[in-house]
Amino acid sequence: MNRAMFAAASGMAAQQTQLEIVADNLANADVAGFKGAAATFADVRAGTLGLGTIAVGKHAVFAQGKLVRSGGAFDVAIDGPGFFVVERGGARAYTRNGEFARESDGTLRNSAGWELSGVRIPADALSARVERDGRVVIDTPAAKGRVIATLRLASFAAPEALRPLGATLFAATDASGRARLFAPGKHDGPAIAFGMLERSNVSIVEAMMQILGAQRAYEANAKGVQAADEMLRIANNLHRG
Repeated sequence: MNRAMFAAASGMAAQQTQLEIVADNLANADVAGFKGAAATFADVRAGTLGLGTIAVGKHAVFAQGKLVRSGGAFDVAIDGPGFFVVERGGARAYTRNGEFARESDGTLRNSAGWELSGVRIPADALSARVERDGRVVIDTPAAKGRVIATLRLASFAAPEALRPLGATLFAATDASGRARLFAPGKHDGPAIAFGMLERSNVSIVEAMMQILGAQRAYEANAKGVQAADEMLRIANNLHRG
């Protein structure tokens, strides 16, 4: 394949990757705590000669989503950076989705069965809430305002290097660094918003514009392939003649 055709074809492949990522972002735009992903591309070069582009991976964009009031009795959101720590079957993961429900054993679990680490609501609790600083407070027939746990959040040196486990779950990697647990609610730091959920940070309007841009770039590269093919055909005909 000649260089012009390879460069144009690599551009088509790159834009196809971009379209797939943006489409996945749009598909999860209504999922609480979802973080849109962005692709990373690199030049393909031979010395100083550019030969096209290649996708080298994608990463989540951890921009804050809008916090909205929810109807869940145990919904929580993080106002600022950080992650909830969840566990299941000995595995540990991290999420921004604070949509939890109380189970019969008192644990708070999400729809996939992951348990919010360090929190268990007693059977005699009439109500429960989480304060800005992570204190889990319950009211019981015997006492009101009893603190039963302190919710701690996790942070990472390089959160963009976390490994996705699904739409809203992430696992630590060597590149992300180990999780550092911290107490929320400090001055100018992340805080807990009880009775609220964080919406996806995907902007539908921006995503649609990205799709249009990728489609136009794909079409331009497709025309480049056609032009390179036509030039190759002409060159072959001249050679034969």
